[in-house]
Amino acid sequence: LTICIAVLLALSAVAWQLKPDDRCDGRTKIIWCTDDNPARREQIKLFERLHPQYDLVLDTSNYTTEKIIVQSIAGVGPDVFDSFGASLLDIYVKAGICWDLTDHLAKAGIDVKALTWSVSHDSIIRNGRVYGFPTNAGVRVILYNKDVFDKYSVPYPPKGPWKWEQLVPIAQKLTIRDKHGRVKQYGLMFSWYHWEMFIRQWGGALFTPDGTRCTADSPECIAATQFMHDLVYKYRVAPTPLEESAISSQGGWGTGEINIFGSGRVAMVIGDRYWLCSLRNNKDLRIGVSECPFEKVRVFLGGSRVSLINRNSPRKKAALTFIKYLASEEYNKLLNHQADWLSPVKRYCYTPEYEYDPAFPKEDFNKVFRQAMDYGSTSQFSKFVSAQVVWRIISRQLELVRANHKSPEAAMKTVAREINAEIRKQIEI
Repeated sequence: LTICIAVLLALSAVAWQLKPDDRCDGRTKIIWCTDDNPARREQIKLFERLHPQYDLVLDTSNYTTEKIIVQSIAGVGPDVFDSFGASLLDIYVKAGICWDLTDHLAKAGIDVKALTWSVSHDSIIRNGRVYGFPTNAGVRVILYNKDVFDKYSVPYPPKGPWKWEQLVPIAQKLTIRDKHGRVKQYGLMFSWYHWEMFIRQWGGALFTPDGTRCTADSPECIAATQFMHDLVYKYRVAPTPLEESAISSQGGWGTGEINIFGSGRVAMVIGDRYWLCSLRNNKDLRIGVSECPFEKVRVFLGGSRVSLINRNSPRKKAALTFIKYLASEEYNKLLNHQADWLSPVKRYCYTPEYEYDPAFPKEDFNKVFRQAMDYGSTSQFSKFVSAQVVWRIISRQLELVRANHKSPEAAMKTVAREINAEIRKQIEI
């Protein structure tokens, strides 16, 4: 045992000697753990141009919750890491790896709550303390293909408020079948992970206000899920799982929701502004944007990607410079130009540059993205049950509904029963 310990100590000493210097060409290195969106490269270049004393390094290989927590606790984690949603912030705060930035940002004159969109707040603020700053924000909208609407002489959807009962006949007109009855083009495409937006629009909720009970089996939640099912199997304007798989395998401009829409095989889709990062590559595509329809409540789910600082980082002060950069005019204008959702600071979305970017003259719809933010909301969560467990239960039941293997009512009753069992289990512990 003594020999093993001695060998491990010796190897640790070697590893410490081989550890890269925190400084690169005289610059202090900052490790930023986030996704691999190509837009990050230009955001990094801008930061380094404004702050040449820093070398901002992108780390996309460790961008999972488990890796971030384990590495940060071990003292080898990133300096800055990105997060999304209230439940994930709770996990990081409870793990003790988030640096409390409340006083630091206040000293810099940055009033986070006043500057940023409301859909960002539950991803960075907990118990009145600020743990980060948003990198972007947004809510769901309808993207539509103008060429498809023009081809079949169908008027464009309204940019302002409209109801699902108005969308259905439009989607039916734009669902085109061949002589054998096979669908060549669908009127609408949506992901079933938008389910919570539907239930909220129908007046339902996932949990009671105190989070002690799941209410997915309420009449409102069942009706919303039934409508999603009807879009596929009653109105037949959206693809079944098999049909969606067939569309994806046809090739063309690409696969996946974004690329299926870009290929012209779908007239309308529930999407986001950041889709433009990819859709702009298709120069022939003429896009229109409308608010999502609603039923009883005009609410659109969205959120915010946020950056947090590793409390155990030896370069916290350098990382704080990056957080302040996210509030800068330069970063916010760049992000709006890139269409990487909307800028985190609200006022930069109320400028002529945001509403009309000369580099993209066909994009005359940016006001719609901003307008929808006034009705934005984020996912509900309960402190009595893990968000990952909740979504695993919901996803399993929604897949059965989506495949027409289970009725919406039966599925929602199962969701409520299983989640409530998990809540009871946690309370008993």
